[in-house]
Amino acid sequence: LRSDFPLTVVDDEVFGSATLRAGETLHLSLVFASERPAILAPLGAWSQEMIERSVDWWRRWVSRLDYEGPAREAVERSALVLKLLVFAPSGAVVAAPTTSLPERLGADLNWDYRFCWLRDASLTVRALLGLGFEAEAEAFVSWLLHSTRLTQPELRILYDVYGNTIVGERELDHLEGYFGSRPVRVGNAAATQLQLDVYGEVIDAVTHLVRRGARLDGETEGMLEAFGEWVSRNWHRPDEGIWEPRWGKAHHTHSRVLCWLALEDLLSLHAQGHLRKIPVEIFEKNRALIRNEVQTRAWNPRLRSYTARLDGEEVDASTLLLSWYGFEPADSPRMRLTYAHIRATLGAGNGLLHRYRRPGPLEEGAFGIASFWAVEYLALGGGSAQEAEALFLSLLKYANEVGLFGEEIDPATGKALGNFPQAFTHVGLINAALTLVRRRRGKEPHRTGIPPKEDSP
Repeated sequence: LRSDFPLTVVDDEVFGSATLRAGETLHLSLVFASERPAILAPLGAWSQEMIERSVDWWRRWVSRLDYEGPAREAVERSALVLKLLVFAPSGAVVAAPTTSLPERLGADLNWDYRFCWLRDASLTVRALLGLGFEAEAEAFVSWLLHSTRLTQPELRILYDVYGNTIVGERELDHLEGYFGSRPVRVGNAAATQLQLDVYGEVIDAVTHLVRRGARLDGETEGMLEAFGEWVSRNWHRPDEGIWEPRWGKAHHTHSRVLCWLALEDLLSLHAQGHLRKIPVEIFEKNRALIRNEVQTRAWNPRLRSYTARLDGEEVDASTLLLSWYGFEPADSPRMRLTYAHIRATLGAGNGLLHRYRRPGPLEEGAFGIASFWAVEYLALGGGSAQEAEALFLSLLKYANEVGLFGEEIDPATGKALGNFPQAFTHVGLINAALTLVRRRRGKEPHRTGIPPKEDSP
């Protein structure tokens, strides 16, 4: 630690004080090195030059943003968040740069999010492409395909930024945790779960790129075919699902729909000449079986709603994505009833939504991306354009003073909860904004959510 004003070192602590007047500047430089020689940056004019170069680089990057719609500043800020969460050497996008920031203060819902979830793939690629950042989207998909090569056709849930699988989860008992929220965790046990929805996410991410003009090489074609064959053999299995509970497996509606999407995308790519050889009849048969099962077993006539699990009695916000993935139109009677039931059951006030209801007292805040899913559902045709935009603008008020969102929002205080900043929430904001623009312009929503390059928002 270096500075251009005096510092005092006492044991392991450093102290210093100075008074700044208008127009004055002080510099501090902090360097950490464990395996390489430390490079100590100069202070003074050099520091200011580095700051100016950094600001100029970021201004030039964000000037590429292709968006003309509501709340451009919030969309721009969210794009910057995604870029900052990219690990530049590999193109991986981490879920958040933090671990163990609590979903409920003083409680134990504290997880390590410093990894890359395959689940985020489709939604993140759609957001990057929709804003014109094609290089970042292509880099992320390249990382996805590279990371999955060693385990294909089976996919892991999350990987580190180098594409390695995660081993174990441990608790750091010597740390107090944020506001006493313990335990502090390193690693994530969800890495060993079965989450079938990731197959649909990975295949859909590739499909987005192909729709924008990318070509598939022979190796990628083989990978996609192998993923489809794996889905055809395994879609009926129970899994942990999108929310990664640690109390066991179930037959989750969202997982079924994403397996349907995986086969739907593969058949679409084949019909358009992008996949030359796939077992069409097998994929078509399983696609039809999945659709029939969701429509008959995930619909609860008593609740008049799609449910979180087959033959279930509870709902969760992920069923709002049925329209985004093209499984059922947003304006269908079933989807309108599902949205109304979700609002009544999971609404947290002021437009916020919980992702689900936990057994017993509610232990977490409203879920950021789930609230933006509601905006997108309305913009897709589940409501009026005015209703969708009003909800969108009301949710933006929960950003902090520099426009950032965490994973969750405390409905009582509006404060951020969970790891921060959260890529998932900012991706939800961007995608909601993109769909709002299409609705404003009177354009029909595309099945996969991302229009061809010549028909961008």
